[in-house]
Amino acid sequence: MKILLVDDHRLFRDGLRPLLGRERGFEVVGEAGDGTEAVRLVASLAPDVVLMDVTMPGLSGIEATRAIVANHPTTKVVILTMHADKRYVTEALKAGASGYLLKDAAFSDLVQALRIVEDGRIHLSPRVAEMVVEDYAHLARQSPPSEGPLSTREREVLQAMAAGHSTKEIAFHLGISVKTAETHRRQIMEKLDLHSVAELTKYAIREGLSSLS
Repeated sequence: MKILLVDDHRLFRDGLRPLLGRERGFEVVGEAGDGTEAVRLVASLAPDVVLMDVTMPGLSGIEATRAIVANHPTTKVVILTMHADKRYVTEALKAGASGYLLKDAAFSDLVQALRIVEDGRIHLSPRVAEMVVEDYAHLARQSPPSEGPLSTREREVLQAMAAGHSTKEIAFHLGISVKTAETHRRQIMEKLDLHSVAELTKYAIREGLSSLS
């Protein structure tokens, strides 16, 4: 695995480079102190993974990540930073980062993250992953549940149709007029782009609104 180190603190790079160099299968092919230099080195060195800091002079790690992912899609970027701020995490993932690791992690965690990302998967520090999950759960609670393309009433009509009931029977059981039942039936077919009772029945079974029994 060819690795490019990107961090504006030389002392940090000097400490990390020999550790990575001793790891089986790892090779540090270059270093950069800012995002602009990182983008240039990726073009010339073609690393497999870039270890990228976030806050650097000039081009930030987020912007550099966006440029690298856009122009060199085979190169993965792992953010390695002290910032656990949700804004940084969100922007890094939007930019295309394959990993987000905090600098207080153990070296073994970094090695694991690099191997996971090399395998084509996403890796987040436990604290970062918890933050992402909490944010997702919050958004899910704020969003009303989706019924799909059909309204509740239309799903009831479809369920009755799939059970073999006639339009008059559906109207009677649901307490609506025959004309309203016919309108629902037409709208269901238009929404689902289905044109026969057989097709509607298959859809109802697939959606769990009916069964074969």
